[in-house]
Amino acid sequence: MREKLGKLKGARVLIAGDILHSRVALSNILCLKKLGAEVMLCGPRTLMPRHIEALGVEVETDLDTALRWCDVANMLRIQLERQSGDGIANFPSLREYAMLYGIDGERYRAIGKDVVIMHPGPINRGVEVTSEVADHANSIILDQVENGVAIRMAVLYLLAAGIPRSSV
Repeated sequence: MREKLGKLKGARVLIAGDILHSRVALSNILCLKKLGAEVMLCGPRTLMPRHIEALGVEVETDLDTALRWCDVANMLRIQLERQSGDGIANFPSLREYAMLYGIDGERYRAIGKDVVIMHPGPINRGVEVTSEVADHANSIILDQVENGVAIRMAVLYLLAAGIPRSSV
């Protein structure tokens, strides 16, 4: 985000999607707020943790309103495997979810400004974002993946360096 925006302080970051089942959402909220960004969450109320506003974030249920507000949209994956029942108990269908909370080319163009698109992956293409949006010039999804691999490699290296070989 910093590479694309220049700074995080004052940046408006939208985290949209399955907030309830996301590990990414909470860590991003805490980190972004500490770095001075404004954070808004968007998604169906059924996918929002109770009292999430206590973390100092706004909650919006209309994606178009949220997209017009933000500089960065971090779209989260629908985690069907973590939901109850048949996997879609928290919303009527994937098709309806994509219509209300997914970004396709038409919705992206309607924002009327350049919004940086993020997604922690893996992407359910056609649900959270279409291929047109995932592959757009303002998408930094591939950079996220590359940076995530590098960070995990560095952490593993540092952890391994601290463990005496005799205990491995």
